[in-house]
Amino acid sequence: MTIEEIVTKYSPMLYRICVVMLGNETDAQDAVQDTICKYLERTKGFRDAEHEKAWLIKVAQNRCIDMRRFHLRHPQVELSTITASYEDPEYSDILTQLVALPIPVKAAVYLYYIEGYKTKEVSEILGVSVNAVKKRLQRGRKLLRLRLEEG
Repeated sequence: MTIEEIVTKYSPMLYRICVVMLGNETDAQDAVQDTICKYLERTKGFRDAEHEKAWLIKVAQNRCIDMRRFHLRHPQVELSTITASYEDPEYSDILTQLVALPIPVKAAVYLYYIEGYKTKEVSEILGVSVNAVKKRLQRGRKLLRLRLEEG
């Protein structure tokens, strides 16, 4: 069978299994895609169609388990949940813009302004020089100012 035939034949079943296991359509689509990729990487053949189907189901289940384990170890919070916790809309806007900053700048701004660390402490945490922290803070203030003035 060609890959198109495999996808047409098995992806609806794999998708249903993954949706049930993950409870999330987007993650289920990713799991099915990963399963098909594993299928393409497989070099050994299958005994028959039932062996192929069982292998695909097992790979999809294992991928779902791995994804759930990842989400348990690395919890994520939706931005809307974070901003909803602030009663003042101004803080909500600032937080939204802070999350949108580049990661190095965001980390420095967050540690300095939100957590209250001094620049030397931030430099030790991030493993960069004090001057690099000061430059990141300067860039962060500038970016936040520009973005808040636009909105």
